[in-house]
Amino acid sequence: MSGLTHLDAQGQAHMVDIADKAVTSRRAIAEGCVVMEPATLGLIRAGDAKKGDVLGTARLAGIMAAKRTHELIPLCHPLMLSKVSLELSLDDTLPGVRVTAEVRVGGQTGVEMEALTAVSVACLTIYDMVKAVDRGMRIEAVQLLHKSGGKSGVYEREPSAP
Repeated sequence: MSGLTHLDAQGQAHMVDIADKAVTSRRAIAEGCVVMEPATLGLIRAGDAKKGDVLGTARLAGIMAAKRTHELIPLCHPLMLSKVSLELSLDDTLPGVRVTAEVRVGGQTGVEMEALTAVSVACLTIYDMVKAVDRGMRIEAVQLLHKSGGKSGVYEREPSAP
């Protein structure tokens, strides 16, 4: 278990001490999607959802979630994020909405969890905004695409096979 940094020598969970880590520029990009009926996507595209602006609300929810990740994930450090951005794109091939989040910080620990949390909450918000017309929606493929900064270097997810 020595490779798991959130476990101590006795195998108990603990918050990692980052006091001696170098402050570096850190970046993470995550993505996910909400798969829905074509008619539901059309409703979002037309701006006709009864609860209001689906994409704008989901974007704001994702930003807010990234900033509060340490309150949701027990062993995450609170971070002063320098950037959180979300791109939400309508995709007829799903059909549904693709959500991509980018998070940056100058700090001593990475922002992968913040990017994944932003995507997850944005997807949940999309579901909530249109669930009245499509309860069969699926949230899929929430995953880390990129991380950089820190001593472990750069991670890039391999492209999926078609």
